[in-house]
Amino acid sequence: MASNLPAREGDEIQEPPSAGAWGEWNPTEDSVRPIRGKHRTSKGGGGLARSSTVLGVGIIAAVGAGGIATAQNRPQVPISIPSLPGLSDDDSDKESRRAEADARHAKAKAASDAQSQDQADAGEVLRTRILQQAESQQEAVDVQTRVQAEQAAREAAAAEAKTKREEAEKAAEEARLAAEQQAKEAAEKAAKEAAEAKAEQEQAAKAVTGSYSLPTSSYTITSHYGVAGSMWSSGYHTGLDFAAPTGTPVKAVGAGKIISAGWSGAYGYRIVLQLADGTEVWYCHLSSMSVTSGQVGAGDTIGRVGATGNVTGPHLHLEVRKGGSTVDPLSWLRSKGLTP
Repeated sequence: MASNLPAREGDEIQEPPSAGAWGEWNPTEDSVRPIRGKHRTSKGGGGLARSSTVLGVGIIAAVGAGGIATAQNRPQVPISIPSLPGLSDDDSDKESRRAEADARHAKAKAASDAQSQDQADAGEVLRTRILQQAESQQEAVDVQTRVQAEQAAREAAAAEAKTKREEAEKAAEEARLAAEQQAKEAAEKAAKEAAEAKAEQEQAAKAVTGSYSLPTSSYTITSHYGVAGSMWSSGYHTGLDFAAPTGTPVKAVGAGKIISAGWSGAYGYRIVLQLADGTEVWYCHLSSMSVTSGQVGAGDTIGRVGATGNVTGPHLHLEVRKGGSTVDPLSWLRSKGLTP
């Protein structure tokens, strides 16, 4: 079989004769060039001569022409040289070169295969590394997303807690203000009730002591009780007249209760004061009434002198009645220690 190794200077390879011509082929000096350099010649019959120089040339021819990269891309064609007995040293060298070339070629193929495998392995390693990196990046994104979600949840919880706390504080403040207002109203009510109770106690104390007061001041007595005359429907005067300027204060002669206040015909504006013993004191012809009901004490102002009703001028007509009958006011006032 012919060799695919390229020929180089100083290295010529003769094609062997066909199978039927082996017995007739005999290389001559013209067909075989002498081998230069150191070489090894077999001793004894049937040995093969080997030349290190020829071997180097064969290797260069197999590897140097196209390089390992070119040899990797070309189809591999095995080279075999039949081993024939009785070959000369030159034939042995050619066969040796071819064998060496085959070995180098096989080695180059193995190296190419190994390189291809290494490249495939390197590609797989790179792919695996890219996938791992992508997975790592995805995990980092997932972790960041989870962290952000947790942070958002914490912030939302904190905002909700703050809102609830503010609402609770607002409700507590409103409750406090309401409680303070209720307490204030209760205190004011209690103070008012206490003041009223105190006033009633003072009035009751005045009634118990039996203190009395003149019905007015800056006055002049102009008509006494029992005086006869046509000016009175009963034919006589039933009271005691205290002439005084209009607006002069009229006072309660003793502690008691106002049981009537208002217009009363010929008496004009009239106030009826009932004392603790049932005695009634009438204040007539008033210009105004300061108290129209309730308890009063001795000396309290209950109205003012006027000229209402059947009168000839401003004055206070004072009547004192016991059991429904009139009594002399002057005598009654003196019995209470008063001197009109």
